[in-house]
Amino acid sequence: MSVAAFAIENRAITLFAALILVVGGFFSYFELGQLEDPEFTIKTAAIITSYPGASAEQVELEVTDRIETKLQEMSELKRVYSSSRAGLSIIKVDIKNEYWADRLPQVWDVLRKKVRDIEPTFPPGVGKPQVNDDFGYVFGFMMAVTGDGFSYAELEAHVKDIRKELIIVPGVARIDFWGVQDKRVYINIAETQASQLGITLADMQSTLSNQNKVVDAGSVDFQELRYRVSPTGEFTSPEEIADLAISSSRLDALRSAADEGRRPQDADKIVRIRDFATVTEGYIDPPVNLMRYNGKPAIVLAMAPLPGVNAVEMGMAVDRRIDELLETLPVGIEINHIAWQSQLVEESINAFMINLAEAVAIVLVVLAATMGLRVGVLIGVVGLVFPILATFLAMAMTDVDLH
Repeated sequence: MSVAAFAIENRAITLFAALILVVGGFFSYFELGQLEDPEFTIKTAAIITSYPGASAEQVELEVTDRIETKLQEMSELKRVYSSSRAGLSIIKVDIKNEYWADRLPQVWDVLRKKVRDIEPTFPPGVGKPQVNDDFGYVFGFMMAVTGDGFSYAELEAHVKDIRKELIIVPGVARIDFWGVQDKRVYINIAETQASQLGITLADMQSTLSNQNKVVDAGSVDFQELRYRVSPTGEFTSPEEIADLAISSSRLDALRSAADEGRRPQDADKIVRIRDFATVTEGYIDPPVNLMRYNGKPAIVLAMAPLPGVNAVEMGMAVDRRIDELLETLPVGIEINHIAWQSQLVEESINAFMINLAEAVAIVLVVLAATMGLRVGVLIGVVGLVFPILATFLAMAMTDVDLH
């Protein structure tokens, strides 16, 4: 091969490589994930266990110490620290540094198994331990849903419907509520009437728990089929609770006397809850938290994106879906942005790209003015533009996001 042919071949290869670099780097920029902050892995879990009525010393000896001893069997453990107070045990666990995001889910599974293994040894009255390990979610999208002219229950129902529609938007990992009030059924007892009937609080608790208990009633075999027996009687409304017949030790004594031939006046009387109490449905009072937007009662939907997702594109997709939902929602339901990560990310990245373009242009102008147009542009493109495009290409190939 002649020197001229070899030089032409090298030049063709160089131009082809430069073309691949320019095209690949340009399109790689648009494929990069865009987030406000880099993803980070939190290697800490919290185990919270309630023990109502127990002193701090009892909580420490009967709950906290047992869980800590069991967790120390884990080789992945780095440090355990706890706090025991009256009625509550809080244990925090740190995992060793060599366990990263790809291995942490398996570690948390082992931790939960250890906690489940120790549960049968707890004394009566200890609640089920709650293991929290998902602290790494960043809820960068928050919206307040208000309902002018709607009750709180109606607003909550619409918010749940909105969540079902938004959770399927591509890129959405999780949606949490904030400001939702806990529902309660209140039984207001007239103590004078209850005392005259001989009904105590223990009688109420026993009757209510036995009536609304879910039990396996068995099954019936008929030829080749097996039918499940499903007993009825579960409470579906406050009125059904008010109609429940109550039993007490005094009423049982009266009925026993009637069976023996002595018929007291109240022996056959059926006492229902509505005879001495009123049953109403409402929310926990006082409320744990309340949310208001511009003075109106509201419920917040907080969304977290999936890892590596382009937050700008996800925000645009969510906005499009919200616009579609607003056309189907009743008049008075409004969805208001509180914090919208896609807008912040778009503004930041646009500002960065403008600054980058200005910096490249300034360098090219300075090089062209000092070294000549041809040499300056050549050095600027090879030494500055190509490395930037190569960086975008390498970031896309290694799944590094643009923050």
